[in-house]
Amino acid sequence: MSRVWYSLVFLLVLALSARGADPTPVKLWPGKAPGETKDIGAEKYLEAKKGQLEVKRLANVSEPAITIYAPPKDKANGTAVIVVPGGGYNILAIEHEGSDVCEWLNKLGVTAVLLKYRVPKREAQTPDNLAMVQDAQRAITLVRGMSKELGIDPIRVGMLGFSAGGHLAVCTALTKKRLYEKVDKSDEQFGHEPNFAILVYPAYLVDKDGALKPEFEVKKDSPPMFFAHANDDPVTPLSSVALYSALKKNNVPAELHIYATGGHGFGMKKVPHPCASWPDRAGDWMKSRGLLEKAK
Repeated sequence: MSRVWYSLVFLLVLALSARGADPTPVKLWPGKAPGETKDIGAEKYLEAKKGQLEVKRLANVSEPAITIYAPPKDKANGTAVIVVPGGGYNILAIEHEGSDVCEWLNKLGVTAVLLKYRVPKREAQTPDNLAMVQDAQRAITLVRGMSKELGIDPIRVGMLGFSAGGHLAVCTALTKKRLYEKVDKSDEQFGHEPNFAILVYPAYLVDKDGALKPEFEVKKDSPPMFFAHANDDPVTPLSSVALYSALKKNNVPAELHIYATGGHGFGMKKVPHPCASWPDRAGDWMKSRGLLEKAK
């Protein structure tokens, strides 16, 4: 059954590439996602509450998927980035931290993959974001399994996460163990850790004293990372500072930008703050690492 599903995924990717169609979701799992036993209701978009930013909020995700945004063929460089929206593990900020980011990456020649992971958190799981980490690990593996069809280099697959999505990207980057049973050849042939990570106001990385939580173990072979955070962010910029420091101590390449103002959740919005330039700095960082050059 998984072989049939896997073949259908490839045919879908090839068809989209051939006709230049709008991006179409591809299910992450051949059947139900691991551990899914309850019906949480249909997916839906939530209206902004009083005082909230007017952003697109997707809720009740139980069928995780990836949506592939292919760059123009003459610009494609072979790098892929999985985009992970934030939303406090309750909803997904699917546009300004999702599809808008994918369109920006395409302009750089990068194949962008929007990850629609399960939210909200499931009950009685360890870690409490287990479902989300499983989805992220599977997305990395599946994209590598599609590398020929997508025209990407399987050792140039990164993640770009915002807030809770940044936390999820860090969990994926620093978790050596695969947290689900292998389901197909992609899982047999490819690893689940990203080759690099771009983290924009990542959340939940430090304790109340600003120290990096012990579950985030940085080693010398941890992937390179880029950080962007605002100094006035209520989701403390010490999350970025602490992880950057751990990377530095282990001689892992990293770049850190703490902007004076910007608050939280700016994403790709054109806000009147210095933090609005983070995409330019992230692009410079990718270029400096050779990620925007044509893959050999």
